[in-house]
Amino acid sequence: MTITISLKPEHFNSLDVSPVQTVIEKLIREGAIAATEQQITFEIEYPREPEDPRELPEIPEIRLWFVRLDAAYPWLPFLLDWKAGELARYTAMLVPHQFHRVEGIQYNPEALELFVMKKVFTLADWLKQYGIPSKARVKSMAQMFGYELDDEFFNLVAV
Repeated sequence: MTITISLKPEHFNSLDVSPVQTVIEKLIREGAIAATEQQITFEIEYPREPEDPRELPEIPEIRLWFVRLDAAYPWLPFLLDWKAGELARYTAMLVPHQFHRVEGIQYNPEALELFVMKKVFTLADWLKQYGIPSKARVKSMAQMFGYELDDEFFNLVAV
């Protein structure tokens, strides 16, 4: 079951992450975090002039809002609907990149590597805290970005 969180211009303009906070707090209260894996999508409403060619991750107000969101919930990728492209869009909000008409989004390789590894550590610790098996989940997330994590790596981080 997909959970769609609607975001309006006023949320971005005031760095108000309460729409996400409300959903997450409810999931935590209900003990439904594990059951909500890969189910959150964002419906973003942000006015642009018709001739504005920018993609949403290229709009500074939206990117800053996602930086704020990531600071509050660094483990949020666990809840995002990866199949719907939410993980890729979330990453585009936080990692320098370029859009190519043919090849799609091209992340800065070094920045992407740092982002992925930070998320690997964050998710491994967070999942462990909630008693959710993490090795396969963390490996899958890294694979979404083209990274293969060796099983020996997990011995180092005690996942």
